[in-house]
Amino acid sequence: MNFAIINGKLVNRSEAKVDIEDRGYQFGDGVYEVIRVYNGKMFTVKEHLERFVKSADSIGITLPYSIDDCTALLEELVTKNNLVEGTIYMQITRGTAPRNHVFPAKDVVPTLVAYTKEVARPVESLTNGVKTIRTEDIRWLRCDIKSLNLLGNLLAKQKAAEQGCFEAIQYRGDQVTEGSSSNIFIVKNGVVITHESNHLILKGITKDVILQICSQNNISFEERSFTLAELAAADEVFLSSTTSEVMPIIEIDKDQVKEGLPGPITRKLQSLFTEEIEKQCGDLTEKISS
Repeated sequence: MNFAIINGKLVNRSEAKVDIEDRGYQFGDGVYEVIRVYNGKMFTVKEHLERFVKSADSIGITLPYSIDDCTALLEELVTKNNLVEGTIYMQITRGTAPRNHVFPAKDVVPTLVAYTKEVARPVESLTNGVKTIRTEDIRWLRCDIKSLNLLGNLLAKQKAAEQGCFEAIQYRGDQVTEGSSSNIFIVKNGVVITHESNHLILKGITKDVILQICSQNNISFEERSFTLAELAAADEVFLSSTTSEVMPIIEIDKDQVKEGLPGPITRKLQSLFTEEIEKQCGDLTEKISS
């Protein structure tokens, strides 16, 4: 992983540096994306870049490159780094300017950064499921923007890690929102239920693929908020994210979900999601065991 992108240029990773007055460093004034790579090919890249542009627009940052230009740059980055299986991290900030809470002058150029990382598919966790906790959602009210301000998410994730768990399921009042770095789904009486995509959650790319799969395969689903009581009474629970795909949840706050095993609809969605990956990126060598 010797190369990175800085403002449209492919540079050696050791040369990839930004100024200490970059607003991303000082204010978290920017947005980011993570794109999955399988077999050297980017998965759902168009959808990720469209969300990247939307998030930037939401905070008044204009991306200085088109989606096609970004795609070409990222493809070159993947090739130069010989990335077979992993992720691309990219972010854009408002740029470098003397520290001031007010936005800098319009001639300040945004800073775009991207790099790659080798990340194996989490087959063992996908096969066996993961443990989670519940925690109050203390984040701001524009969670639909994929911003660099992730302190609330980090505190929730750390709380889960300290209890030996994979993820924290967040809630406001009695309503479940999402995980610290994932979207949350429940299954009840054969119906897949997940929070509607509004300002309280991030509109997940993987979430959207899952709902599209449900629609195409006659799997009933609802996009609506659901309660902690519904979470506790669910037949199945799973989470989704770019790196976690369709991840079964087998335990919440040390209480088993049903028999503590991934459920049949979760398994079906895993299989169908794998098929979608293979349509775009080719056959996967590691498979989820049922």
